[in-house]
Amino acid sequence: MGARVVDVPTKGYGAALMGGILAANGKYIIMGDSDDSYDFSELQPFVDELRSGADLVMGNRFKGGIMPGAMPPLHRYIGNPVLSFLGRVFFNTHVRDFHCGLRGFNKESILALSLKTLGMEFASEMVVKASLARQKITEVPVILYPDGRDRPPHLNTWSDGWRHLRFLLLYSPDWLFLYPGIAITIIGVILLLSLIPRPLNIGGLNFDIDSMMVASLMILLGLQTLYFGLFSKVFAYNEGLLPKSTRLASFLSSIRLERGLMLGVFIILAGFLGLLSAVLYWKYYKWGGLNPQISMRITIPSITLIVCGAQIMFSSFFLSILGINKKG
Repeated sequence: MGARVVDVPTKGYGAALMGGILAANGKYIIMGDSDDSYDFSELQPFVDELRSGADLVMGNRFKGGIMPGAMPPLHRYIGNPVLSFLGRVFFNTHVRDFHCGLRGFNKESILALSLKTLGMEFASEMVVKASLARQKITEVPVILYPDGRDRPPHLNTWSDGWRHLRFLLLYSPDWLFLYPGIAITIIGVILLLSLIPRPLNIGGLNFDIDSMMVASLMILLGLQTLYFGLFSKVFAYNEGLLPKSTRLASFLSSIRLERGLMLGVFIILAGFLGLLSAVLYWKYYKWGGLNPQISMRITIPSITLIVCGAQIMFSSFFLSILGINKKG
């Protein structure tokens, strides 16, 4: 096993994960853990890929081989595969070993990503941002050996696994907020509209006004979650955490503050018209007791519309605030 060679200090650039710079020629850099878990004499495949135009070259321990005792079974069969799978889904990348401690990269390409994190998340941020920037990423097989440290590993299975999962989610507001918000809202709308005319009986289960209240809650929760996704994306783009998106910029320009306010007001008015019809229904019965099976079918959708309209108006204001251009 090769000894560590450090040409450039790594402080502030993932020193908690990366042991040091193994090779650096001004353009290409190869980094690796310095615990004897990798054979540093086998770096030629990294060099070849970098010379062929790769921006980031990742080692793949699952393809190269994991020696007995080199990786805990929970990490090998669950932790790393699951997190790597989520990384591929969230960021549309082909990398199969997100957390390999041996990697090479083009210095200019990585500096262009403006990496922010200082801890172990640095390793994931490098892959995530390179994927989002559509840089060329390749993988080469590497063998993982049992480390030669004289102390227990510094990684904690559950807390560090959560840190990486949290990082992947925070850098993917679509999967954290937008997609769940859209799904919850659509299900809620379908359920609410289905129950307005009459109760539903499906497979012996009766869905009535109680289910309408649940559907209303789903719509409100889904809509708010969707807006959280938009807030997160705009903030991430403004802070340089994610690359700029022309598609999002075009979408935001189409839902300017004035349009959001007009839509919100229209929805609120529709809700008040519904409440007015509920009051007239109450008046028809001389302000006495009402059949909730009928009255709640008017009241629940009306209140839902009013709250949704208010959400849209206030969220439009907040999006407008986030969209204000910063002045250097």
